[in-house]
Amino acid sequence: MHSIIHLYAGLTNLLNQAGSHIGMLGLRLLLAWEFWESGVMKYSGDNWFADIQDDFPFPLSLVPVDISWFLATWSELLGAVALVIGLGTRFFSVSLVILTLVAWTSVHAGNGYNVCDNGYKLALMYLVMFVPLLLSGAGKLSLDHVLAQRLMPR
Repeated sequence: MHSIIHLYAGLTNLLNQAGSHIGMLGLRLLLAWEFWESGVMKYSGDNWFADIQDDFPFPLSLVPVDISWFLATWSELLGAVALVIGLGTRFFSVSLVILTLVAWTSVHAGNGYNVCDNGYKLALMYLVMFVPLLLSGAGKLSLDHVLAQRLMPR
């Protein structure tokens, strides 16, 4: 019985160490993939924000559509790259949470562009995936971690 407990403790320790390196990386890569694809579509496509500007929440509905398009496109592209390398993860997570909330309320929630049956499930999944990144940071496989280690006083 003692050897089973010892084996379990050793396995748990290995998983904890792997999780501190790989867990957040997986979240970052999955979110980066989604936002990169969306940003590339905007970058190479036509600005359709004029068709839905009235659906944007106030005060974003007052922002000219060209500026909104630029900000959405580059937030997605730069945010995706930052998530992949784990740089400014909390900042870009907050930025992409705001972008997701705006996209959900103005585009996805009942306005004809639902990526799932109910219009909110996918956006909610993204928002929940951002929670650990906001609360715990990028994880050990990130530039945020490397910079924190170098900048911390010893």
